[in-house]
Amino acid sequence: MSHLSSPAINADVSPYDRLKELGIVLPPAPSPIANFVTHIQEGNMLYLSGQGPREDDGYMHTGKVGGDVSVEEAYKHARLTGINLLAVMHSALGDLRRVKRVVKLLGMVNAVPDFADHPSVINGCSDLLIDVFGEAGNHARSAVGFSSLPGNITVEIEAIVALKD
Repeated sequence: MSHLSSPAINADVSPYDRLKELGIVLPPAPSPIANFVTHIQEGNMLYLSGQGPREDDGYMHTGKVGGDVSVEEAYKHARLTGINLLAVMHSALGDLRRVKRVVKLLGMVNAVPDFADHPSVINGCSDLLIDVFGEAGNHARSAVGFSSLPGNITVEIEAIVALKD
């Protein structure tokens, strides 16, 4: 579960170059599943609604982490959720280079009652954002467990992003 964000990461490399290095092609931004919008921009802040582990073909990863889903699988689901958050950012902003920094994540894990390793799951998204944005990807975060999530998805993550002037 290593990532590119070594101390020597080049701040002049664009997020798109980093995505290419990681072999990631951003999908279209997922549509909301209920009565809400994917994002709201207020001033220089972008608030992203929760996204889940949706594959390009619409398949959603489901199950209980710590039960029928391992921490390693859920880490990959959180990474995929991070890719979907990036797709929404790109759609909202037109250019990921407008991101000044990722400020905060709320990571929700659909977990069995005695599961206790929520941070390791949500690291899948955190590691990705640091890989893509370098130091600007470091963020405050909550990683918490829930008894259920919509559609029984394994993870849901929302984000707050500061934008450049």
